[in-house]
Amino acid sequence: MTRVLDYKRRGPEVGQATSLVILLHGYGADGNDLLGLADPLGEHLPGTAFVAPDAPEQCVANPMGFQWFPIPWIDGSDPVAAEEGMMAAAGDLDAFLDQIAADEEVPSERTILLGFSQGTMMALHVAPKRRAPYAGIVGVSGRLLRPEELEETVRVRPSVLLMHGDQDEVVPPESMPEAAQALQDAGFDVYAHVMQGTGHGIAPDGLSLALAFMRERLGLESAG
Repeated sequence: MTRVLDYKRRGPEVGQATSLVILLHGYGADGNDLLGLADPLGEHLPGTAFVAPDAPEQCVANPMGFQWFPIPWIDGSDPVAAEEGMMAAAGDLDAFLDQIAADEEVPSERTILLGFSQGTMMALHVAPKRRAPYAGIVGVSGRLLRPEELEETVRVRPSVLLMHGDQDEVVPPESMPEAAQALQDAGFDVYAHVMQGTGHGIAPDGLSLALAFMRERLGLESAG
């Protein structure tokens, strides 16, 4: 049984948006953590609604925030429980994406998924198994879960932009080329960018690149 995800939203009235950006937060955060991106991005993405769900579980390591699934090397959880949590969260997110598409009346080809850290992991795990491809996926400071299964489970291949700080001490920077290679091997168009001197976060150059990618994928004019 899937869990209903609470979410925050900014943008045009429900049913009036012409495009949609779904923001998937990282471990220990919540939807508000990424919803602030609606301010710098929204003025360059006219007609776009921004939706940021809270992950389904209270975070073990940070009870003020949420987690998509436990992380054993951070919270000491059982690896089997972590695997079960990831699969449950994938089902929760899949159901949420269906519901938001229906509520907002925005098709997948006008929708971008933007994930950070654990949110990137969820986006890259769930989106390729969907019935219809999203306009694109922006994955920041994350990694690809179960890369060995991708070619057998993939149904759609949205374009992907991966970004990672070269000073990231939370998710190793080498996670990006590993994910990029697996995605490319499975037939995805992948763009990758290293944010120089950046830790576990989103640098201004990365945000600018993400905006350009989203505008291009949504068929808007050049952001420059």
